[in-house]
Amino acid sequence: MTTLKAKLQDDLNAAIRERDELRSSTLRLTITAITKEEVAGTTKRELSDDEVQKVIAKEAKKRREAADAFEQGGRPESAERERAEGLLLDAYLPKQLGDEELDGIVAAAVEEARAAGAEGPRAMGAVMKIVNPKVAGRAEGGRVAAAVKKLLAG
Repeated sequence: MTTLKAKLQDDLNAAIRERDELRSSTLRLTITAITKEEVAGTTKRELSDDEVQKVIAKEAKKRREAADAFEQGGRPESAERERAEGLLLDAYLPKQLGDEELDGIVAAAVEEARAAGAEGPRAMGAVMKIVNPKVAGRAEGGRVAAAVKKLLAG
């Protein structure tokens, strides 16, 4: 078992002992998503910590999107619970990049792409190929794409 998955399991056991319903249900759902990912495909495999982190990030994103949907639907209690679950999952993820840090990485990637001959809005793919490995797990794809578009357009 990977160290991150083992930590999730240990935290789940502690939450169950402490009768913390929010933490235990959130961690159960997350561990289930990880297990589901492990058995997806033709053969069962064990996920690496990076892959487990991606699953946790996906689950946290689901919680944020659900919170927005509940908020728009006029269900603030459900939105608050989803936000709380998202915050709980964020504790297992690396610290997210700030806007200034992200803009700096994107600016360097734009310069690198221009040096390679990519110009204007069509350079989006080339810039994203450079940026994504540098920010993997530390910034959402939509945020990265928006920063790249802003720099390429301006």
